[in-house]
Amino acid sequence: MSIEEKTEFKSERPVKNIMRKRFHDDKREAPEFEERVIEVRRVARTVKGGRRIRFRALVVIGNRKGKIGMGLGKSNDVSEAVKKAVTQAKRNLVVVPIINGTIPYEVISKHGSAVVMLKPAASGTSIVAGGSVRAVADLAGITDLLSKMLGSASKVNNVVATIKALSTFNPAYTERIQSFSENQKAKTVETSPVVEKEAPKETTENKAEIAPVVVEKETAVNKSTTKTKATAKKIAKKSMK
Repeated sequence: MSIEEKTEFKSERPVKNIMRKRFHDDKREAPEFEERVIEVRRVARTVKGGRRIRFRALVVIGNRKGKIGMGLGKSNDVSEAVKKAVTQAKRNLVVVPIINGTIPYEVISKHGSAVVMLKPAASGTSIVAGGSVRAVADLAGITDLLSKMLGSASKVNNVVATIKALSTFNPAYTERIQSFSENQKAKTVETSPVVEKEAPKETTENKAEIAPVVVEKETAVNKSTTKTKATAKKIAKKSMK
């Protein structure tokens, strides 16, 4: 086979597109719950023959619409411990009542030696909290909150105490507070209505008032034109003489 035939044979083959997309970009649905790893610690257990070292993960999940949950998972691998914690958190979900971006009323909760106090805040305050309490409130969908952690610095105890506090609201009392806030909003809207200024409409009286003014202007213009004509005639006569 000659060189020309080889080149012709190569040109007949379809050229491969190396830069083409091999995988289609499928639009995946966003997960229902947002996950946040609060703490990962290495824990050890003493057994016959030595010590067993594993990892413990503390995870909080929430949908930012009032649902929150926490879980603890242990495994030899960190990723496996996080997965276990997430599955445990999905089993233990708590519904938090949120009114105008904050909680209905002040509440105090205790777990072990950890004490957590939560207070409602005005809109625009943001979450005034630290560490684990901030993560729980943010994932629950709370935007304004005042809090204080007392007694213990353990993140596990503080998270458990916070979720206990958010799950102890009286439903009947929260409904009354929510209805009261809705009524207050309705009253403020009624007291400050937006009034549009209407343009003045033309009436027969307005037209009658405008008409004589126009007539006066026309007579004044006519007088001025007659005067100018008379003066022009006088000047022309003088020039002729």
